[in-house]
Amino acid sequence: MLKSVDMSSDEFLQELEKTKKFADKVCKQFGWVYNPNEEVNEGVLMGLTRNKMLYGKRYCPCFMVIEEDGKYKSSDDRICPCKPAIEKEVPEEGKCHCGLFCSPDYAKTHDH
Repeated sequence: MLKSVDMSSDEFLQELEKTKKFADKVCKQFGWVYNPNEEVNEGVLMGLTRNKMLYGKRYCPCFMVIEEDGKYKSSDDRICPCKPAIEKEVPEEGKCHCGLFCSPDYAKTHDH
């Protein structure tokens, strides 16, 4: 049975900081930027943090995490930064499925 995560706990807030540093590194590595919509970023970062605490990996929060043979995995093999985002979504659509990571051009034209 899954444990619950207290999103206001010190443990969660410390892990959230680690997730933010992780996401900063992803942006730097791939030349991406964050979504200009801060609400999207906050929700996705919190979801990544929650999944890391519950399942031990930063599974994409927009896809189901399933248990198979006593191990957890993403239903669509989505561990951040996921292969579809790297190979297809950001290059072709300008943003990943969750919307956290964007190309600089996408971010400029979708600033609200």
